[in-house]
Amino acid sequence: MKIGFPRALLYFKYKYLWETFFIELGFDIVLSEETNKKILSDGVNFSIDECCLPAKIYMGHVYSLIGKCDYILVPRVESLGIKEIACVKFNAMYDIVKNTFKDIKLLDYNLDVLNGESELKGFIKMGRVLGKGYFQILMAYNKAKKIQSLQEKTIAKSQAKKLNENGLKILIVSHPYNVYDKMIGYPVVNYVKKLEGVPIFADACNKNHSLKNFKEISSCIYWTYNKELLEAIGTYMDKVQGIILITAFPCGTDSLVNELIIRKIKSVPIINIVIDELQSETGLLTRVESFMDIIKEREEAINA
Repeated sequence: MKIGFPRALLYFKYKYLWETFFIELGFDIVLSEETNKKILSDGVNFSIDECCLPAKIYMGHVYSLIGKCDYILVPRVESLGIKEIACVKFNAMYDIVKNTFKDIKLLDYNLDVLNGESELKGFIKMGRVLGKGYFQILMAYNKAKKIQSLQEKTIAKSQAKKLNENGLKILIVSHPYNVYDKMIGYPVVNYVKKLEGVPIFADACNKNHSLKNFKEISSCIYWTYNKELLEAIGTYMDKVQGIILITAFPCGTDSLVNELIIRKIKSVPIINIVIDELQSETGLLTRVESFMDIIKEREEAINA
């Protein structure tokens, strides 16, 4: 049996968890291609105009998997902790996909801590739907959690070493589904590298070391994934020479939180780059180049 993963949205955050779990249960994984113009075009066609760019891209990835697998994994995430919620698109995406593509089989789990729907409970449900026994499911889940945790720690350690590399350290602040998508964050990150900058990723921050740092910017943000980015800013703010905020239009939570970041942080140069499906790459790279030039001149003046 084949389980399809759309290479978008929460896949970039939970890919080790998901892949390990299903592989341990004996299933094959079918991963959609990296985002390209066709996937984007299809996603736009299956979405309403008000949807954010990552949601449109997600729909394109789902469509690209139809006929290639037995089930497509589309989780529903509402809350990950007390007094915390996720963006509404993660709660609605299952229903949007189900009502848009009516003849496909979806595999889902609910993550809603506030209402007693834990991740473990959801994974057990998925395993039972697929015909597996309770203890086999539990063992697969426990191994998947360990692999996910190990990979996150490995990535955090690798990034910590980058802070000692030569070059301007630029903190890339955006959600993983923006940063690592070929049509959204990749051109920005790649161009920073070409300009001899060292990208430092907010989502790769060591979670155990950053939990308290976001309170310096805001003590009342309750969107979990945005709060994690604030925590990373608090951790890296004194270790980088510039911050690039990447926002996918028209993300409501990012527009509010990024405005807060710009207003609160004065010690480090910040640029906010908003990207939509009509974004010109030439104009985008011009802004990044200008920002890098400003940082270089600022550092030269400081060190003079």
